[in-house]
Amino acid sequence: MSAPLPQEAAESSADVGGGSNMALDTAKTAPIQGRAAKAQAPVSRSQLVKKAELALRVNSIDKSIRTVSQLIQKQQGDLLSLESNKPYQQNSGQTATMQMRVPQAKLESSLDSIAQLGTVERRTLTAEDVSNQLVDNAARLRNFRKQESTLLKIMERAGSIPNVLQVSNELSQVRQSIEQLDAQLKSLRNQVAYSTITLSLEEAIATTLPERALGLQVQESWNQATYSVGALTTNLLKLGIWLIAYSPYLLLLTGAAWFGYTRFHQRHSQLPETRNSD
Repeated sequence: MSAPLPQEAAESSADVGGGSNMALDTAKTAPIQGRAAKAQAPVSRSQLVKKAELALRVNSIDKSIRTVSQLIQKQQGDLLSLESNKPYQQNSGQTATMQMRVPQAKLESSLDSIAQLGTVERRTLTAEDVSNQLVDNAARLRNFRKQESTLLKIMERAGSIPNVLQVSNELSQVRQSIEQLDAQLKSLRNQVAYSTITLSLEEAIATTLPERALGLQVQESWNQATYSVGALTTNLLKLGIWLIAYSPYLLLLTGAAWFGYTRFHQRHSQLPETRNSD
């Protein structure tokens, strides 16, 4: 019965040694965590995601697109999308929409330069504060990295296969969370560093129409004349159809009028004869 005592004593001493090692590790990492907490304290400057919209009326869409593209390249920005629509009707102008991004420090100067290309019809600027999101995501990312480090140490000491598989599954979930948070942080920081500009261009339409050719004017006059003749012919045919439809009534009215006229004429012709006979 006394044989297992040395083994138990060894295990207890190992546990004590492990506890002392953990305490030593905690003591070593405490100053580091304190310095990290100080370094990671939120700064006073807000982290803003800025978006601007600008609508211009310009004389030439193609020339404006080339100028804006050169300007964005000069400002070390990127052209994200471009859509140009040419009109099918003569009285409508060409339109275009451009979406680009520039460094946030050069946003105002870029807007001012673009606004000089034409007449400004609309200019808006919005900003969203993402400071809290950046701080929260960074803190969560640090915690997940600590869990990853702890799980790696546990996996090195795990002996049985079930324990290794369990730790491996947990490690896979932690690493997936790390990748997601890391991607969100990179996206937010990129949105803070670069501001988005949505530019709408509309071509100005000339107020005076160009003089048309003589052949077009003659053709238009001929078309109007033939249309007028056709309309008159149609109206006369309609009138004839109405007269035919009402012809019985017209004949009755005509006969009645003729009968009344003849009777009236006979009476007046008989009056002189009666006076002469008297």
